[in-house]
Amino acid sequence: MNPKVDFFFEKPSQWQSAFRELRRIALETGLTEELKWGKPCYTLNGGNIFLIHGFKEYCALLFHKGALLKDTKGILFQQTKNVQSARQLRFTNVDEVREQEKVIKTYIYEAVEVERAGLQVKMKKTSEFDMPEELEHKLEKDKDFKTAFEALTPGRQRGYMLYISEAKQSKTRENRIEKCVPKILQGKGYNER
Repeated sequence: MNPKVDFFFEKPSQWQSAFRELRRIALETGLTEELKWGKPCYTLNGGNIFLIHGFKEYCALLFHKGALLKDTKGILFQQTKNVQSARQLRFTNVDEVREQEKVIKTYIYEAVEVERAGLQVKMKKTSEFDMPEELEHKLEKDKDFKTAFEALTPGRQRGYMLYISEAKQSKTRENRIEKCVPKILQGKGYNER
């Protein structure tokens, strides 16, 4: 047990009992417990295997390379269509965690083997994502904007492309682009301040 992580399991929440059971199971696998992204993260030789986190409707184990797991039970979830690597095992109460303990450990041990083997998820390149039409037009019209956008890291470019393309209406996509222009010109990512 890592005392830096204790606060996560001690703070009151609807998932507190489930979180504690997931911690017990995680510690029984022999992985190292660390605090990353404000969540308990379980690692092997510095490589992230999974973390524990909660949402409004469920709590979950998030396997960092979950896309490489066989998922023989068909129980792993991809949070959104744009998540390339991570997959979740979801639970809605502590009883589900207890009932699935053997399955949870099977998935954890498989994730450990994926890490030991040095396997990597083949990630899509930024150029493989669909560029919103409105963003293409802005890049064609504004040379300074185009230069600044192309100077962003691929991850920052992808973040903007995904954020802009989430809007259903063209006008909303255009508005999002205009709101993002100052950040892009400063070389900042969508979520950066």
